[in-house]
Amino acid sequence: MGAIDSRVVNLDELRLEHFSQGPAFEADEVRIGPLLGARDLGYSYDVVPPGKRSCPFHSHRGEEEMFFIVRGRGTLRYGTETRAIRAGDVICCPTGGPESAHQIINDSDQELAYLSVSTVRSPEVCEYPDSGKIGAYGGGLRHMTRAADGVDYWSGEK
Repeated sequence: MGAIDSRVVNLDELRLEHFSQGPAFEADEVRIGPLLGARDLGYSYDVVPPGKRSCPFHSHRGEEEMFFIVRGRGTLRYGTETRAIRAGDVICCPTGGPESAHQIINDSDQELAYLSVSTVRSPEVCEYPDSGKIGAYGGGLRHMTRAADGVDYWSGEK
């Protein structure tokens, strides 16, 4: 296999891993970026069954995301709005707060498959408006807390 072959994968040949969490979240997915040797962009492929979603409603403070709907139909939640999406749609989710929160929902009766591409930025902070959580990620740190549990900068300092 030549160098060029290590930079190309076909969606039909990927080995997807199944996950489910509670009644709402389920998908077959794979992170493609590491398979291709990507450094500055993250690539993933998700296949979501009818009535499910692959991740919570969230926004990013550091990473921008783009989604390309490969097949199927569903609904995009974005900020306070929703709209129908279908195969061929390209979706931009820039950084920001709750106004840029996003989630893809398969509310159809067929599988919904999409590619996601994101900048790889560390550290990253994500906000989850539905649950009021904030996640901090980077350098081996994965910390989730409730936004309401914030403390003052000087609290506990000596």
